[in-house]
Amino acid sequence: MNPLSASLPDGSVPPATGLLLTGGGARAAYQVGVLEAIAHIRRSSGHGHGPNPFPIITGTSAGAINAAALACGADHFDLSVRQMAHIWSHLHTDDVYRADALSVLRSGARWLSLLSLGWALTRWRTMRPRSLLDNAPLAALLQTDLVPLARLPEVIANGHLRALSVTASSYTSGEHVSFYETHAALEPWVRSQRRAVGGHITHAHLLASSAIPFIFPATALEIGARTEYFGDGSMRQTAPLAPAIHLGADRVLVIGAGRMQGAQDGLPPPGTASYPTLAQIAGHTLSNIFLDALALDIERAQRVNATLALIAPEVRASSSLRPIELLVIAPSQRLDAIAARHVAGLPRSMRSLLGALGVTTDANDARGAGLASYLLFEPGYIRELMALGRRDALAQREEVLRFFGWQQAVAAAAASPHEMACI
Repeated sequence: MNPLSASLPDGSVPPATGLLLTGGGARAAYQVGVLEAIAHIRRSSGHGHGPNPFPIITGTSAGAINAAALACGADHFDLSVRQMAHIWSHLHTDDVYRADALSVLRSGARWLSLLSLGWALTRWRTMRPRSLLDNAPLAALLQTDLVPLARLPEVIANGHLRALSVTASSYTSGEHVSFYETHAALEPWVRSQRRAVGGHITHAHLLASSAIPFIFPATALEIGARTEYFGDGSMRQTAPLAPAIHLGADRVLVIGAGRMQGAQDGLPPPGTASYPTLAQIAGHTLSNIFLDALALDIERAQRVNATLALIAPEVRASSSLRPIELLVIAPSQRLDAIAARHVAGLPRSMRSLLGALGVTTDANDARGAGLASYLLFEPGYIRELMALGRRDALAQREEVLRFFGWQQAVAAAAASPHEMACI
């Protein structure tokens, strides 16, 4: 029996639930904390032995790596979440990119030197680096138990997962491409400046999707009969919700990597503004790439839902539009402020490199920490983000229960942060 095709007690077919994990480098640790809380809420409500709660999983950038890791373990959701949490909580910077002094000198310092000298100097042409940092360690990490992609076809064939999609942006064509793997026949969708490509998801797709512009190198992927170079999937992503919807999701849980409302990441402290550093500008740019499109797409989906609610059911049935239930869980605190408290934990070579851009080790100075918040793959910062994710998800416990339709099997109070830290 297909685990995802089981009917509800009243005989109806359950809605297809999609999961969207957004991008953000080290910020994606927050998503793992949210998933830990989701697993806990499901167990405490008496549904811990049910099928994978997310038959459709989509991700972008670092969220694509988390999405693929979760998809590969869709037959054992809780175990997969625990493994992800273990690996993330023990990460160090040199597990993701080369941070030793020699490597930083070869890539980062040379990049900054050439930037200051100007690219037009022909005698420097052969020295042009491809990126600020070398993410070769990440390529090796993906080959470990974090993302065992060899399991994905079997997990899909056995009905534990309907589809996985990861997105990347082509530097070659300028298009935003959603790569997807599914067992069912599905016609690829094509929209203005974006399209879908079916086939097997590989580790190269994950490297491409998570290649933060300027910081990590582009990745070559075969598209049809030609090779294209891809970077971070958050670039030019105008409709982050689209892959989950095209793959058949009726409701989507969105886990963000930055604040969706209220005070946004990167806001300066009160007082007289000073001229922005390169780090501030870079952090602002990355926030625009990773955060803005998602907020706009969620607002658009909510407007469509409100409009459809005003249309008679028989008229709505003839439309290609359909309502999509959304649940958004996003950081309740500024992640750049959290990052500022952990910059000193970076390797000395990275502190020097970021210091040249305006990032300080002052825990009270978050002006340049926006950039650092994407690169801080150190246990202190990562574990604080995971703890924040757990707290934020638990704070929305009732909304989570309603979203999934999980009824309490027994009365159970929400876990305290200390209890959750033991999960």
